[in-house]
Amino acid sequence: MSTAVETASSAVIVAIDGPSGTGKSSTSKAVAAKLGLSYLDTGAQYRAITWWMLNNGIDVTSPAEIATAAAKPVIISGTDPTGPTITVDGEDASGPIRTQEVTSKVSAVSAVPEVRTIITELQRSIASGAEGGIVVEGRDIGTTVLPDADLKIFLTASPEARAARRSGEVKGSDLAATREALIKRDAADSGRKTSPLAKADDAVEVDTTELTLQQVIECVVTLVEEKRTAA
Repeated sequence: MSTAVETASSAVIVAIDGPSGTGKSSTSKAVAAKLGLSYLDTGAQYRAITWWMLNNGIDVTSPAEIATAAAKPVIISGTDPTGPTITVDGEDASGPIRTQEVTSKVSAVSAVPEVRTIITELQRSIASGAEGGIVVEGRDIGTTVLPDADLKIFLTASPEARAARRSGEVKGSDLAATREALIKRDAADSGRKTSPLAKADDAVEVDTTELTLQQVIECVVTLVEEKRTAA
């Protein structure tokens, strides 16, 4: 296991992108914990701002209202991979941001340029402040948020595999409906004008369709260790 000194001397910024259901969060947290790196779930930040807007009567079908309110909430992300936290105006939001209501509205809120500007700056400041290195996961990390990341990874999987994984996470969910929702979310995220979901030209693509979570984690750990050695 790496010592604190070794970790600090080989600090690495890792960007992990990809659509929902590819294993991004589970992989990113496990890799960060294994290698002594900080961890940031950027999707949670977009969920947090969406949750705040829903709670504060903002019309989330109105880009103008969203833009006006975007700078109001104070979002703080804890970066310990073994217990990541997120608060909004001092209130623990880790549970509420995972509701179906937030899930159904987050694409619309996160597509508003003013929201992306604010959250992107927050993400960059967290990454630059992670002295020992960090794993940052999302949809536009390698392309927009951290284009100079030391290592960029893009996780993919078939819609069927992703829907099966997501249905497994949500009790009583319908597989076909989940698949449909994922495809719809992909289209929204890939088609937005500001920072769309996209694979960076210099990203390593990892197809997780036929891989177990443990295999994906091992693959990414190997890629990070190779990058550290080469640094």
